[in-house]
Amino acid sequence: MATTTSITTTYAGEHAGKWVSAALLSANTLEKGGIEVKQNIKYREVISKLATGDLVTDNSCDFTATSSITKTEIFLTPKELKVNLELCKDKFRSDWEAIEMGYSAHDNLPKTFQDYLLAHVVAKAAQKNEQSLWSGDEGVSGEYDGIITQLAVDAALPAANEVTGIAITAGNVVAELGKIVDAIPAELYGNEELSIYVSQNIYRAYVRALGTLGHVDRFNNQDMGDLMFDGVRIFVANGMPSNTAIAAEKSNIFFGTGLLSDNQEVRVIDMADTDGSDNVRIVMKFTAGVAYANVEEIVTYGVVNAAN
Repeated sequence: MATTTSITTTYAGEHAGKWVSAALLSANTLEKGGIEVKQNIKYREVISKLATGDLVTDNSCDFTATSSITKTEIFLTPKELKVNLELCKDKFRSDWEAIEMGYSAHDNLPKTFQDYLLAHVVAKAAQKNEQSLWSGDEGVSGEYDGIITQLAVDAALPAANEVTGIAITAGNVVAELGKIVDAIPAELYGNEELSIYVSQNIYRAYVRALGTLGHVDRFNNQDMGDLMFDGVRIFVANGMPSNTAIAAEKSNIFFGTGLLSDNQEVRVIDMADTDGSDNVRIVMKFTAGVAYANVEEIVTYGVVNAAN
């Protein structure tokens, strides 16, 4: 008897959070813990910034305030997003049946046709979220302003932190990464949370350059995520535009989402009982957005700042 691939119930409810979480957090930057994640944001979260002057002075018998404290705030406001997709079951039935019969090298197999369709959509949503996280444009449907987009119009970004970018090759990548490290403020260098977030083409060029220098064994036997440059971790950000990079602390960049709140929703609706078709509609609703706290502690490469 052929495997039944109809969906007899609407998929919604408590498992929705799991699928939305997978769609958002399986984005490369988030999945690998590249930046801070703030969940359960209903509308907006306030992130406070503190700045102090010189703290240490000569001792005296009296209590004398030694510095000033300036408190400022930034806002992280995730944007409401959705996925409305209609798929024909016939186009996916053969692939799903092959997986169920064991013709797959994947460890996590979808046990139901419903899960198979959701996994397909989740992978596409994650890919889009990774791109939006870095270079998304609020004015484009389905995107929000990414980190690179925000930095490009931030007048508070110090000119000394802006490194002019060029087309990266294996021949120049070491010199260009060196420019980024040289621009990192002294108080940040050596911090274990500090990373240079680079686009895929910069990362590939660096790997190739190291191979040329005789470090091939490193890449055959170790995790590529362990790459360092001048004592700073290299983090490949798949959604970052080519020939761009930023240096920043993980704790200085935030991704915000409702995720576990009641505005996250996933539904799978089989249209067979409604219009007799073989179509399945998938509806996802979620929120997402990014922000950074201290722009003075971020170094950019290849980002043209229109505000300076």
